[in-house]
Formats: sequence, C-alpha cells, structure tokens
Amino acid sequence: MLTILAYSMIVVFMFLIMTKRLPALVALIVVPIAFGLIGGFGAGLGPMMLEGIRSLAPTGVMLMFAILYFGIMIDAGLFDPIVRVILKLVQGDPMKIVVGTAALAMFISLDGDGATTYMITVSAMLPLYMRLGMSRLVMACVIMLAGGVFNILPWGGPTARAATALGVDVSDIFVPMIPAMAVTAVWVLFVAYMLGMKERKRLGTVSLPGQAKAEVRKAAPAPVLQPAFNELAVAGSMNGTTGQWSPAPAAAAREGNVHAFAAGRIEADAGSVGASGGSGNSGGGDEPPVGVSSPDTARPKLIWVNFLLTVALLVLLVLGALPLPVLFMIFFAIAITVNYPGLEAQKARIEAHAANVLPVVSLIFAAGIFVGILQGTKMVDAIALSVIAAVPDWMGPYMAIVTGLLSIPFTFFISNDAFYFGVVPVLAKAAEVYGITAAEIGRASVIGQPVHLLSPLVASTYLLVGMCKVEFGDHQRYTLIWSISASLVMLVAAVIFGVVPLMGSGA
Repeated sequence: MLTILAYSMIVVFMFLIMTKRLPALVALIVVPIAFGLIGGFGAGLGPMMLEGIRSLAPTGVMLMFAILYFGIMIDAGLFDPIVRVILKLVQGDPMKIVVGTAALAMFISLDGDGATTYMITVSAMLPLYMRLGMSRLVMACVIMLAGGVFNILPWGGPTARAATALGVDVSDIFVPMIPAMAVTAVWVLFVAYMLGMKERKRLGTVSLPGQAKAEVRKAAPAPVLQPAFNELAVAGSMNGTTGQWSPAPAAAAREGNVHAFAAGRIEADAGSVGASGGSGNSGGGDEPPVGVSSPDTARPKLIWVNFLLTVALLVLLVLGALPLPVLFMIFFAIAITVNYPGLEAQKARIEAHAANVLPVVSLIFAAGIFVGILQGTKMVDAIALSVIAAVPDWMGPYMAIVTGLLSIPFTFFISNDAFYFGVVPVLAKAAEVYGITAAEIGRASVIGQPVHLLSPLVASTYLLVGMCKVEFGDHQRYTLIWSISASLVMLVAAVIFGVVPLMGSGA
C-alpha cells in the first residue's frame, strides 16, 4: 500500500507540473500533503514537514545570499569583460554560443558545486541569449548536462557517498571513471553543437557591436530575431521559455536599426546595437560598449576589487573554510558595502534582485515539505525495496549493469542519500556472489547523475530555472531525453573501458 502511494504521489506531482496544471511551488506543497493524508499520516505531517524545511533551510539561505552576491557583481560590471570577449569569439553565431555555454559550465563545474556553476555560467551567458532571442531552455539544458557529468567528481558528493556506503576508497571509484567521464563530456559538447545548429537555423547569425554590418538568413519566412535590449526591438511578442519570436504584421524596426524583409532576411545595423548595454568602462577604441551591467550601477574602477573578492569567495568555498550560507552572507555584505556604500543605493540593489530571490527560495522551502513527507512516511524506503525485490535472479550476473540502469530513475525519484546509503549496499551485497566488487558497483551507481540533477529533490535546479527564467516542468521535458542519453553514453563507455563489468566473473 505504501509503495503504491509513493509511486502515485510522484506520478501525480510530475503530471501536474509537466502539464502546467499547477506551478511547481504549489505542487510541492499540496501534492505530498494530500497523499500524506490519504495514507493516514495526518497527525505526523507537521513534524515531518518541519524537519524537511529544516534540512533545506541552509540551502535556501545560501541560494538567497548567493543570488544577491552575484547580482551585485553583475550590477557592478564584473562580468562585462567576459561578455565582451565571448561576443568577439562567437561572432553572433548561436551554435558557438551554445557550445561555449557547455564548455564554460564544464570548466566552472570543476569546483564540484552546482549552485556556483549555475550562477556564474548563467550570469555570463544569459545576456547573449536574451540579446539574440535564443531559447533559454537550450541554455538551461546544456548547463545542466555539463554539471551532471562533473557531478561525479570526488568533491561533488555522489562519489563520496558511494565510497562511504560501500567502504571503499573514493579513488577506486572515481579514477577508473575518468575516461568514461571524458567521453560523456564530449557527448555533451556534441549535444550542445546539435542544439546550437538548431538555434542557428532558427535565428541565423547576427552582427553584434564591433562587427561589420551583416545579414541574417533563415529558413523560416518570418523573422525571429528578438534581442532583449530595446536597441534591437521588433514589434511582436516572444515566448519567454522557447525564445521564439512572433512578429506583428508589418513589423517595423525601432529607430530604423533593424529591417525585416519579405524573404525572411534581417539586416542589423551593428553601430546602433548595444548602446545601452555598456558598463561605462569599455575603454574606447574598437571595443564594443556592451555588457551585463547598467551605466548607472557599473563600478568600473572597482572591477579588480570585485574580481579578487569573488576569487577569495570561491577559494574559501572549495576549501570549506566556512559553511556556504555563512560565506555568501559575509561576502554579500562586503560586496554591497564596497560597491554601493549609501543606504538608499543598497536598498535599491536589494529591491532590484528581490524578484530573482523570491521564486528560488520559496521553491526550496516548498521542496522541504515534499522531502520531509517523502522521507518521514518511509515512502522512500518503500520505493527502494520494491525495485530491489523486482530484480529477477537471472539478472544477478549483470548486477553492475542493472545498478547503472537503476541509478537513472532511482536518483531522480529519491535523494542521493537514500539511494547510496539505502539501495546501493543491498545491490553490492547481491553482486558480490557473482564476483562483482563493491568498487565496480560504486562506479555503476554514479551513472545516473546527469538525470539526478533534473529531480525535484535537487535544490540547485530551482536556482538554475529561476535564473534562466524558464518553467521547471518545461525544463524537465526539454532536458530529460538528453540527460538520459548522457547517462547511457557514460554507462556504455564505462563498459567499453572495462571499469563496469558487463558480467560478473563468478557467473
């Protein structure tokens, strides 16, 4: 009965958010409470929910002050030079932008913290997507795929959990998986290339500031170029999730800097683009005066101070010198004081970013109710036991492959802790009979991490969708197939390299 209740709760939750019948915030609260009452747990739901909220409270505090910190850095113009360099490299090509997004996310993911990866990558790349009218779902997808691959780093969490649960050394799990991890990273870049080519086909390429006047050609008869900045505005409306622009009939370019032609060609005057995007520290010359910040908030004279402050934050983060919530609270206080010393200026900056903070933090605490009821009612244990019992005896020799495949749905539907400490040791015990070592089971158990990050139980995912300004359900629908493909590629590569056995030696 509990098993049926658990599966039903998850299915109903996924159905409601993916069909947009309820927003994720409401579904995370209402669905688990409803199923908790159906299961007869009414009297104990209060403490369960409170425990779940308490467990995620540090994450909520960390994300709130992290968003505020990086928001201050964006306002002050810290990322403006990065955006300018990227603009020069990509030359207005959507394919290069998407591939560059994946590569940047992989590089930043080396610190092992998903929230940091999302904040820095989105802060640097979102202006380009907005400027060209590119799909933000594509950006969220490739960033998450990159983070999923690098989530198996020893300091990322899952690998350490697997090693601890199985009593093996972390290096015995991670080091042999490096070749398979590299292959999967190449696959993610290939996926980014394919998605980027689709965006190029839809949008064409565009001349940006500092480039020569260019033409954009597309297959579709109607123009779809719609940057976020007013200097490239065409009358019509844009789907904020897909980035698809629907121009109004006989759309005319604002101030004559964009011209739409009947054949679907758009000609942009590069000289009129980005006039308002500058940070005030372009330095003159041929460098385009574009960036993420506004001239009113940019602090070009403090760019090196902000850079060193951010480097210090990341170093302390990696070293684990202080808890993450405390680190971000301290550095936010320093950053806003240094860049905006006046009381009114500080209030204005906090108010400006409140709209970004509220959706993310509210989702975190709502997820606390979901997690608290899922764990407090023992639904997590029921799901784990049901799947283990469903594995037939004839699959015993293939338990390593079974573990790899099970890790895909398991790490999506239940937390990493529940999977690695509750399920993996049981699978390892069963595999031992067939000569499959605990380390091999541990390697197979991390295969599902690219899919795990899509789980509604992962707090940092709400940060990603919030910063990208996309719906959680849309992100899941768009990214799921690519996440599964990344996990399968990693599993096949691990088998080919011999680090996950196809069949136990004792079979």
